Amino acid sequence: MLTSLQNPLVKQMRKLQRAKYRKQQGVFLLEGTHLLQEAMVVNWPLEVACCTSIWTEKYPLLWQQLQAQVRAELVSTEVLGAMATTNTPDGVIAIATSKTTTPPDITNLGLVLETIQDPGNLGTMIRTAAAAGAEGILLSADTVDPEHPKVLRASAGTWFHIKIGVCEDLRHDLQRYQQQGMQLLGTRLDAEQSYWDCNLQQPTLILIGNEGAGLSASLSELADTQVKIPTAPVVESLNAGVAAALLLYEAQRQRI
Repeated sequence: MLTSLQNPLVKQMRKLQRAKYRKQQGVFLLEGTHLLQEAMVVNWPLEVACCTSIWTEKYPLLWQQLQAQVRAELVSTEVLGAMATTNTPDGVIAIATSKTTTPPDITNLGLVLETIQDPGNLGTMIRTAAAAGAEGILLSADTVDPEHPKVLRASAGTWFHIKIGVCEDLRHDLQRYQQQGMQLLGTRLDAEQSYWDCNLQQPTLILIGNEGAGLSASLSELADTQVKIPTAPVVESLNAGVAAALLLYEAQRQRI
């Protein structure tokens, strides 16, 4: 059992709480039983798993699976707490291998996120996109790290069930999707058309911008269609995650 905070594996785990080291090593952290289970459902490559003895007693079959498939280490509760980014970890943390995140193939419905900064927002939108039947998600390079622990937790495991791609040149990639017949749908407060009056039955990429600034002028100009989400006069705009949910589910509704 690992009990020292000076152990090399413990130090590595703690470093992976930062995006810099995740990118350098090509790995990321999975915290919690649910995320671990979802990763194993899709056979996501894991490098090592650390858990407490209490956790192994609670999940004996999962512990056996881990021992058969990856390096599995027992650690003290104190050590696990030092590895975790949450205040009350449930007893298991794993290191998972990153995969190449090129723009995914999307031919029907997808979500495009530009400069999203809050990991909780990103995770929620990933979860919503998966629930609404989107094929994939495109992220601008300056969006929060999609492998951030908070993103994974907020996605509630759906992170492993939808394709996510980071675009170094988002505008260029969107133009390629346009050439393939995808409609680019943007939102503007001053748009004339409401989102429920727009044709979302056609192949569509829904563009959502930064939480405070919205879509950049570059992407807004690129959009084929601009819509507004009507609100009461006392409300200027909606949370990015709420806007994404409304548009995604309107697309789903129109396709039923």
